[in-house]
This record gives sequence, C-alpha cells and structure tokens, in this order.
Amino acid sequence: MTLTFLGQSGFHVQIGEHSLLIDPFLSGNPLAQAKPDDFSPTHILLTHGHADHYGDTETIAARSGATVVSSFEIAQYAARKGLDAHGMNVGGAYAFPFGRVKFTPAWHSNSLPDGSYGGMPMGLVLEAAGKRVYHAGDTALFGDMALLGRGGLDVALLPIGDNYTMGPDDATEAIKLLKPKRVVPIHYNTFPPIEQDAEAFKRRAEAETDAEVVVLRPGEALEL
Repeated sequence: MTLTFLGQSGFHVQIGEHSLLIDPFLSGNPLAQAKPDDFSPTHILLTHGHADHYGDTETIAARSGATVVSSFEIAQYAARKGLDAHGMNVGGAYAFPFGRVKFTPAWHSNSLPDGSYGGMPMGLVLEAAGKRVYHAGDTALFGDMALLGRGGLDVALLPIGDNYTMGPDDATEAIKLLKPKRVVPIHYNTFPPIEQDAEAFKRRAEAETDAEVVVLRPGEALEL
C-alpha cells in the first residue's frame, strides 16, 4: 500500500491494481501539487461533505466512474448528481474489492456544497494489503480513540491545524490513545487559521509517545 499526500486531508492510496482517493480537495487548494485529471480511481472515500474534503469528487468520479463511498446522505447527494455511490454510516463496515472500510465517529460538523445536511461526519479505518490505516477526518479529541487503536494501527492520519479540528496538543493525546506505529499530520497550513509547525509537532509527539511521525509535503508518499 502506498499513501500519497495531496494536501489538506487528501490522499491517493494505491493498493495493488486499485487506486483510491480520500477527500480529494485539489482545485482551490493552494498547497496541492496534483490536478483532478491526474487520477482515475475506482473509489473515492469521503469523511464528510465540507468543500475542503468533498473537493473535486464530482469531476473525478464523473470521468473515472469511481464509486463514491461516504455517509448515506452524501451518497444520496452523489447519486442525484449521476455518480455511482455506496452509502454507509458510523460504525458500519463493508468489504470492497480493495479491502475493508469501517467508518468511525468524528466530532465535527457536516454539510454539502449546496448547504444541505451531510449526515454524521466520520473518520475511517482502511484494512487492506495486511495493513490498517486510520484517517481521522476532521475531529476533536475523544476518548473512544482508544478503542480504535485496539486492533493495531500501522499509521494514523491526524489533523493538527486547530481552530476547526484537533490542534497539536490534542493530536499528541490522540496518539497516546490510538498507539499507532506511525503518524502523518494532516489538515494544517492550507489556510491562515490552521497554520502549524509540523516539525515542532513531530518533535513533541515523538518525545511523548512511541510513534514515528512522518511529515509529508503534498506529493510525497509513504510506503506501508
């Protein structure tokens, strides 16, 4: 499995022949190095419907035929746009051709580009190729993260931007609950309200936990 950071909370995930996108916010993202036309995924996984996560979903899915996987409400919204969609909800899991996806709680808000309700915001656990990856989505710190880590996590993708999500302090506490092998900070520096020093976060988190923190610039990849 290869995780390529796209900026903000977006990732391209390559699992064998399967190409996935998570929260593909590319157009309008000042840090993104890739463009929507660079990807032809089989599936697009969405944690919630805010513009910096829903992003280029419609353009990419319409061209590639990708299945949009998200909350029931977001899936219904995508289906009304003529896209293939698979709706799920918090706590639910499903075995796709590339691996198993389980949606987890996230403490945040959720609306779609037209302002309609997007269902519960979520994180997700991806199990594929013998690896287990947690994408926290946009969330505050919550104690049940300890339950998410019980199965073992190869990597946790955690927001550190503060203001809208966890900041570095709470993200460090999240690592203590999740106990992942590695952590990739996300959702920071895209806009002024969420500017953070990722290297300072790395130093602190590695001093206080057993996790390795991998700071990825947009376009850089992590091999699992």
